[in-house]
Amino acid sequence: MSITIYHNPKCGTSRNTLALIRNTGIEPDVIEYLTNPPSKGELVKLIAAMGISVRSLLRAKGTPYEELNLDNPKWSDDELLDFMMAHPILINRPIVVTSIGTRLCRPSEAVLDVLPFPQLGEFIKEDGEKVIDREGHRVDNAA
Repeated sequence: MSITIYHNPKCGTSRNTLALIRNTGIEPDVIEYLTNPPSKGELVKLIAAMGISVRSLLRAKGTPYEELNLDNPKWSDDELLDFMMAHPILINRPIVVTSIGTRLCRPSEAVLDVLPFPQLGEFIKEDGEKVIDREGHRVDNAA
């Protein structure tokens, strides 16, 4: 069973998502997309599999989003994809692909919805938020 994560090791959400995958006992295929970005065709397939718009995958924070004026509705999906190819940092992350589905995992615990295996033990995010209890069950932090 293969799991792939498009990962940025400098991103806390991406690191937490990777750790949640590993908490199932599975070592995923890790693609550091800033140094090995998906092709335009692969990106189109990922977006379709996630069921989101091209614009929804754009990342504004810490990117050239504003200087490129990417919030302007004049840009077509194809043009936005070209910007992401030229500047992979514009691709929001992490994206996880499993046999269950493909998901943009923001927040990181969104990965739990597409993992084919249960959590093996407790998991606490880098910021101290407990996501999984000692028995491997999801913690309801909304209460």
